[in-house]
Amino acid sequence: MRNGLRGRIRVRTDGGLRRARDIIIAALLGAEEYGFGTASLVAIGCDMARQCHLNTCPTGIATQRPELRAKFKGTPEQVMHFFSHLAEEVREVLASLGLRSLDEAIGRVDLLRQARTVNGVDLNPMLVDPDPSGVEPRRCVQPRNDRPEDQEPLDEALLREAVAAVEQSLPRYKSVRLIRNRDRTVGARIAGAIGAGTLSLPSAQRGRPYVEIRFVGSAGQSFGAFTTDGMLLLLEGEANDYLGKGMSGGEIVLMPADMARFAPHKNTIVGNTVLYGATGGRVFAAGRAGERFCVRNSGATAVVEGVGDHGCEYMTGGLVLVLGETGRNFGAGMTNGVAYVLDEVGDFATRLNDELVTAARLMDSDELSLVYDLVREHFEKTGSRRAEAILDLWDVYRGQFWKVAPKPAAAPPAPTAAPVEQPAAVVRPANARVG
Repeated sequence: MRNGLRGRIRVRTDGGLRRARDIIIAALLGAEEYGFGTASLVAIGCDMARQCHLNTCPTGIATQRPELRAKFKGTPEQVMHFFSHLAEEVREVLASLGLRSLDEAIGRVDLLRQARTVNGVDLNPMLVDPDPSGVEPRRCVQPRNDRPEDQEPLDEALLREAVAAVEQSLPRYKSVRLIRNRDRTVGARIAGAIGAGTLSLPSAQRGRPYVEIRFVGSAGQSFGAFTTDGMLLLLEGEANDYLGKGMSGGEIVLMPADMARFAPHKNTIVGNTVLYGATGGRVFAAGRAGERFCVRNSGATAVVEGVGDHGCEYMTGGLVLVLGETGRNFGAGMTNGVAYVLDEVGDFATRLNDELVTAARLMDSDELSLVYDLVREHFEKTGSRRAEAILDLWDVYRGQFWKVAPKPAAAPPAPTAAPVEQPAAVVRPANARVG
């Protein structure tokens, strides 16, 4: 508000919202959108068993096991019923405050007071009105933040050129572009057009993709999101979070700029949550990645030179090769796929979350050959000095790899004896509690 920006953005909050009072307090603090997770799950029967990650949900919600899913009795009407009553309660609370709509409540911090101070934390500074005159908007009043007409989104220009290349029967579409941090989700429009069938790519010639675009600069969020077969995106520079999100095919190659003087395997070249939800494709990054690398990856192949915390979190498929250090909690919730990790220091075992996965020194000759081929391909595509050093001293490095894979599935429980038949009726003491 102090910078005149409040009317151009939406403030969304979530986390533990269950009743009208929670929504009203969030609105008075400035929120205009409210996310519900736990409450809506409970409305359809979730009993909070906290087994979502174990595939053993007793109510059949968070599981792929058919015998458990058959137990699910929830209906959309239950959620509709919950939110209808919640909305009615919101109206009642608004009326008690003398407000006619939720819009009138947004940002009205003057209607809040701090009930008490806990552990010396004073929240009163959050209740100071930033605009007592009431001149600036307190909620979003602008539907879109459109670019100026002279700043066409980079993705639209690329799609237009790719369509023109296909229509002109060109053998390939190649381009070199400058990319900036404001350019987000670059490549997604081409991928979407391919998936929708509005951009029908010719067959690849000599195994090379039809769309090949080289970028120079700093990419914004979600670079290469939803990349699919027939696409090759090369980035000389660095990328923000969510690179390769939802990727289903194709290839993304990321390398430092030629002028870079830092050691890439000791510096971050791509942000957090890379390859979130990817189902295919290949990524080669000549540098470190941030946290949650390959979270929910279910089919992509990735080579990177180091990762932050929570690497391969909830991974359900694919292959990951890490040519450097990892953060803590590696492999948390990982249920499928495989990861190979180079451990020069010898402390990787202390960084592993071994609840669902195991780590063993890589000894199998076929898998060592696979790792060697990936390192060589990584060097050929990115020019990585790290990969070159590993190849030159392969006899030294080959003994420093760990293989991380899910633990074998537990054997089904042994059959138990048939239960003893119980009498048709049981007499309970008068004071017994039922249920």
